[in-house]
Amino acid sequence: MSIHSCLSLGALLLCAVTASAQPMPRLAASTTDVTVSGISSGAYMAVQFQIAYSGIVRGAGVLAGGPYYCAAGSVRRALGNCMLPSGKNLPPTVDETLKTVRQLAEAGRIDPSVNLGDDRVWLLTGGNDKIILTPVMDALDAFYRATLPAAAIIYVKVPEAGHAMLSVADPQANACATSKTPFINRCQDFDAPGRMLGHLLGPLQPPVTPATGETITFDQSPFIAGRAIDASLADQGYAFVPAACRSGGCRIHVAFHGCLQDAGEVGRRFVDGAGYNGWAAANRVIVLYPQTVRRYGFALGSWRWLLNPKGCWDWWGYTGADYHTRDGAQMRAVRAMIEMLGMPAQSAQTALPAVSGSASY
Repeated sequence: MSIHSCLSLGALLLCAVTASAQPMPRLAASTTDVTVSGISSGAYMAVQFQIAYSGIVRGAGVLAGGPYYCAAGSVRRALGNCMLPSGKNLPPTVDETLKTVRQLAEAGRIDPSVNLGDDRVWLLTGGNDKIILTPVMDALDAFYRATLPAAAIIYVKVPEAGHAMLSVADPQANACATSKTPFINRCQDFDAPGRMLGHLLGPLQPPVTPATGETITFDQSPFIAGRAIDASLADQGYAFVPAACRSGGCRIHVAFHGCLQDAGEVGRRFVDGAGYNGWAAANRVIVLYPQTVRRYGFALGSWRWLLNPKGCWDWWGYTGADYHTRDGAQMRAVRAMIEMLGMPAQSAQTALPAVSGSASY
């Protein structure tokens, strides 16, 4: 980006972030017991990633999401069956989802489904969520109960909660029943990431406040063929790295933001305020925050047409028919980010990029 393109205030902020992005650090993290979670489109992405890469994923936290391949490549199904089901437009049945998973695994497009047997899942739906209704989450719960031991599943229903991450870490969180930007709510002392991570990872040390570690802004472009924007991915992503993780051996948790919750929309509100980092700092967990970006058809410098006006993760096929498999562009990119974090740690001088605590869109 040239200096002449950075003359407006908005462009100056974008240039500041672009300039601060560094290569993903190599931290010798564990890549065989990854956990994932997400809210809204990020919840659907977490389910996709868990099932497609069940060989490395050991648990998923799902807030306001739904069954694997619910939309079946259709925007109409996504908006109806998978968000606001009614009449005959319902989420897939357990048998339908099991059949889809089995067929994709047999075709080698996702990891063998037997890998799901030792997973743990934590599910949450809000009684005031009018964006993704509780019956959609009920369908996901039914799939897991047909797949996992009952003790591996926790399903929480918060009657007063809207469509949001429920956090105690954001000092400006919305009221509990809210369903609006930045989609981070305070519901008394309900700490969704803490409860989730405690179930997925086992007994945890209390969170560190403020979180001790570094929030790194890294370049997402090396993890995708072509330009990141062509997969509706932002140029930069984030990772919270506890100080103890510089020496290697930490676990990885991937946190997928929701629609209208990427850094281009809310800055670092999700990265800093969703509530993962304090728990991660106390328990040797690296939190990866990959980022999407809005697309309205064509984009500057790109001739590829994508329609993703709210910066959602792809759970209905806007990046292509393989979106829900290991061949999905976004899926491959996140998998490559995890692989990079697992590579042998670099020297102390180059182990971590510079901290970019003040950078935001």
